Amino acid sequence: MELSEIIEGCYQNSRKHQEALYNLYAAKMLGVCLTYTNDRELAQDILHDGFFKVFKKFDQYNTEWNLFSWIRRIIVNTAIDHFRKTNRISNVDFQENEYIGGSFDDVSETYKTADLSQLINMLPTGARTVFNLYVVEGYKHHEIAEMLHISDGTSKSQLSKAKSVLKELVNKYYVR
Repeated sequence: MELSEIIEGCYQNSRKHQEALYNLYAAKMLGVCLTYTNDRELAQDILHDGFFKVFKKFDQYNTEWNLFSWIRRIIVNTAIDHFRKTNRISNVDFQENEYIGGSFDDVSETYKTADLSQLINMLPTGARTVFNLYVVEGYKHHEIAEMLHISDGTSKSQLSKAKSVLKELVNKYYVR
């Protein structure tokens, strides 16, 4: 089935076309969900909730937009909403701390994305969430602060914490 046919069917609320869209993007979006939680079952719940929102809001989708990016944004927002509702972000791992130093950028390009994804999943919840929103999704600190109900400073601190911990993990597991 062609993507244009799937999209047209989704506009018509066709279950067959919705299933085709889900099958087309579910694996990649599960990967997105797993960047926000290490719990596979919870990631699958977020994925299903996210796709429910995709299908519910499909009439808002503009065919001039990149479909993958539009779905990804909904999935990411669903993950954030889930953690906000369960207070997993606001009460966990948002301590102020100082950045140890060093340049993460020099190290990050050396390693494969899959390796870095595994290391990112080792981060504490707060640091991992801010890192993903800032580095992967491209949000600004003030946007992250608003989404997660934290201060801009806490967002910046958590990003520094994530970079510091990632640098330590890279040195531990990859630098000999």
